[in-house]
Amino acid sequence: MKILITGANGFLGQHLSIHLAGKGFEVCAASRGACKIPLRENIIYEEVELTNSAAVSRLLDYHKPQIVIHTAAMSKPDECNENKELCLTSNVQATKNLLQFPVTHFIYISTDFIYGENGPHSEDETPAPLNFYGESKLMAEGEVKNSGLPYSIIRPVFIYGKTWEGLRPTFLHWVKNNLEQGKLIKVVSDQSRTPTYVEDICKGIYSIIDKKAKGDFHLAGKNILSPYEMAIATANILGLEETLIENVTSETFPEPVRRAKRSGLKIDKAIRELNYNPVSFEEGVRLTFSI
Repeated sequence: MKILITGANGFLGQHLSIHLAGKGFEVCAASRGACKIPLRENIIYEEVELTNSAAVSRLLDYHKPQIVIHTAAMSKPDECNENKELCLTSNVQATKNLLQFPVTHFIYISTDFIYGENGPHSEDETPAPLNFYGESKLMAEGEVKNSGLPYSIIRPVFIYGKTWEGLRPTFLHWVKNNLEQGKLIKVVSDQSRTPTYVEDICKGIYSIIDKKAKGDFHLAGKNILSPYEMAIATANILGLEETLIENVTSETFPEPVRRAKRSGLKIDKAIRELNYNPVSFEEGVRLTFSI
């Protein structure tokens, strides 16, 4: 079976390409620019601009994937707010371009940003995005649902995991790198998230493919934590000095767009229907740093 993965140079895209290739799928990894994925057997790479409908058509007509997993997005809320036209083109129009091709399963990677406050949220809650990024992802979800294609929508939150050359560091790596250099860092404690180990998302998506599961699924971590709690746990596991971590509130970092303080996602449906079994945050940290 051939799977097209968009945004394949991104954090989730690289992990997912390698994970599914290891499961025996023929993976067409597509992204902007040169390939950054440590190439494995069963992975071919295609450079593509998803906002170019003709280029997308050529890609899909040539490779004819049975499954499309659309991870690519303009995902920084501040940038989306500053350039709404580009955000809509990147997040909505690119999705529409991909939906023109008949596939047996279209898997869309969305976000917890489609919800507002009072998390963690379940799949059946009414969306209420607090910023334009969340609005654009919700619009793209609507395009997927109205496409007539068999689909699954995946919502993760605060992804972390292993990195390598060509892969951006995560929040955990930022904490580790600063503490190792003896630098004081300020981390907010008045926000809550359900941080997600990237390999758990990959396993969840594989289960969706394997079970041909359709609909909305939240693939997140099992622990509700603030960034400050994540940083303290990371320091303790790595044996670094936690006194260098200063507990602050979100007022310390004024931001141009609104973000939920109480976010996160409930994973009961994924546990029930996909046998989803994410690691604890502490175990995720250990796996991230190979401890």
